[in-house]
Amino acid sequence: MVLTNGNEIFNNARKGKYAVGAFNINDLEWTRSILAAAQETQTPILVQTSMGAAKYMGGYELCLHLVQDTIKSMGITVPVVMHLDHGNYEAAKECIEVGYNSVMFDGHDLPFAENLEKTKEIVKLAHAKNMSVEAEVGSIGGTEDGIVGLGELADVEEAKTLAATGVDYLAVGIGNIHGVYPDNWKGLSFDRLKELADVIKTPLVLHGGSGIPKEQIIKAVSMGISKVNVNTELQLSFAKATREYIEAKKDLDIDEKGYDPRKLLAPGAKAITETTKERIQWFGTPSIK
Repeated sequence: MVLTNGNEIFNNARKGKYAVGAFNINDLEWTRSILAAAQETQTPILVQTSMGAAKYMGGYELCLHLVQDTIKSMGITVPVVMHLDHGNYEAAKECIEVGYNSVMFDGHDLPFAENLEKTKEIVKLAHAKNMSVEAEVGSIGGTEDGIVGLGELADVEEAKTLAATGVDYLAVGIGNIHGVYPDNWKGLSFDRLKELADVIKTPLVLHGGSGIPKEQIIKAVSMGISKVNVNTELQLSFAKATREYIEAKKDLDIDEKGYDPRKLLAPGAKAITETTKERIQWFGTPSIK
């Protein structure tokens, strides 16, 4: 299966009242584990790199080739979208040139007029190459690649204006945050989500999907959320499984070569796959069979 843009996938999700997961990759293990979950469930999937993760892995071109080559080597047959997550203006343009299938231009920290104009420019550049574009309105809480959001609610009129630029999906702030949710988190604002979904037919995106209770995820999807971003939850699953392996002193087993990185990383990689499969089920993503 060759990489594809997200237009048909997410338009179908909005119409069908289900969501497709967007999962961040951080290295080869992450890439293989997430793609394995999609193949096992026979569901479309979006894999994405943040600016920081792409820098860590060696740049956007390397990340694209990693995903392309892994799809080929694993015999992946389900649709896969390669996406830039929370890119600034320069990163979005670079990923368009490199050949990603989809980019997010995150201009929420700019004055709205500037966010609007730069979104229009990115839409024009990306659509000329048959690539999807995601934009953001309303700050998502937490920190993502140095951009700090307080978790404000998206302004409905601003959201309508941004959607009118022709973006293919729109990230909206509805009380969601990046990272681990604090104990005093008040939950998603379904009132604001309804206001947004009633006037915007563009597929809506829920960032900070890690840590939101299952019932809130399912309700948000039923109301118009078509793409759910997951990163922290996979990191936590990986860390937990890896810690258990080390605490059991399996890495010290000389006879079994427990220190071999392929063995050391295997429990974490499996945990990523299982968590991804679980979230796919939460989102109601249908099989392509």
